[in-house]
Amino acid sequence: MSFDYDLFVIGGGSGGVRSARLTAADGHKVGLAEEFRMGGTCVIRGCIPKKLMVFASSFPAEIAAAKAYGWEASVGAFDWGRFQGELHKELARLEAIYDRNASNAGVEIFHQRATVVDAHTVRLADGTEKTTKHILIAVGGTPFVPDTVPGHELAITSNEIFDIPELPNKILIVGGGYIASEFAGIFNGLGCNVTQYYRGAQILRGFDDEARGHIANEMIANGIDLHLGTNVSSMEKHDGRIRVRNSTGGAEIFDVVLYATGRKPHTIGLGLENAGVNLARNGAVEVDDYSQTSVPSIYAVGDVTDRVNLTPVAIREGVAFHETVFRGNAMKPDHALIPSAVFTQPEFGTVGLSEEEARDIEPIEVYCAAFRPMQSNFIGHKERVMFKLVVSEQSRKVLGCHIIAPHAGEMIQIAGIAVKMGATKEDFDATVAVHPTMAEELVLMKEPVRKA
Repeated sequence: MSFDYDLFVIGGGSGGVRSARLTAADGHKVGLAEEFRMGGTCVIRGCIPKKLMVFASSFPAEIAAAKAYGWEASVGAFDWGRFQGELHKELARLEAIYDRNASNAGVEIFHQRATVVDAHTVRLADGTEKTTKHILIAVGGTPFVPDTVPGHELAITSNEIFDIPELPNKILIVGGGYIASEFAGIFNGLGCNVTQYYRGAQILRGFDDEARGHIANEMIANGIDLHLGTNVSSMEKHDGRIRVRNSTGGAEIFDVVLYATGRKPHTIGLGLENAGVNLARNGAVEVDDYSQTSVPSIYAVGDVTDRVNLTPVAIREGVAFHETVFRGNAMKPDHALIPSAVFTQPEFGTVGLSEEEARDIEPIEVYCAAFRPMQSNFIGHKERVMFKLVVSEQSRKVLGCHIIAPHAGEMIQIAGIAVKMGATKEDFDATVAVHPTMAEELVLMKEPVRKA
């Protein structure tokens, strides 16, 4: 049987584009459909614009520190419109690169929605149907707002936050995950009055408990009004603003309410169920170790599978798919010991197991140091950093490394290599410290603070 394409990819994000480019570069005929903008969530509505906002929000604190160090320095009002214009120019530049690189590799791009008809057919929004030997689903995820909250339509999500017409004076952020906590730090740094509601007992569920508490305390010290055990009961319009009633009986008025209470796979209306593809209860595409679905010709990578929802992971999954299907080199994406960074303020880098996860598996030792770094201590600032190692008592391997400090994301990338290679606590101890640095603490902690 002949097909229009060897591979048709639905989704123009990092995982889908990487798969399409590699396959087309090998001489196969590849089509790709993207209904929004090339680059996907990370480039257009996620990692990149968010990190640029983190940079923008950090300057007031840096200028205050410069003044304390003796510089004649001051900061004026933040020009949201100017920043927003530059941000959109940068995103357009990156989008063009994604589009150009895929096209240059030989990928035929359709800037419209595509749905699955059957195991070998996709339908474009214009009604055209294309046949293909293989289909790759790479549509990612999308944020959601619980529709059980009266007035929920008044809230926005991380999809819309970069396009708000003006910087809010007062913003409520609902949620306690990394997206909510990152935006709390961003808007606080930009000079907004920030309130954060989280229904749980502590933010950043799923991360190391000690690290979560440290970050929450620092966020509060930085001026964020964090309410734990609190949720939104209702929202209503009030003189062009939003009146929010909460689960503890309070009420407050905000300019913007940002919901960051989770994301879900973007599979609604994609036609996968009709084609026989099994979906999880949350809509995620169920796949095996090689990213193959219940339909042999259909595969899926990235956040739509709800495995490890990180851009570099989607890229690795895309590469593994290409190697497996088009090069005959069966490859499973490796989801173990993935370093990650949370761009809260303070920044958090982590790899491996939390203390809680590790102690449920085997006896462990915990090494931890929290202190005021030299740069802050010199000018009387009270920010505290934290370095933590979770170590197997038997094998002596470092099972987890957790860093809360400026540039923690940069540090954890390097520490992640050691942890991935199976370095022991003694390997860390045998490494000469780089002095004077914060990170030298990773190789100077000699006695465990506790065993579990």
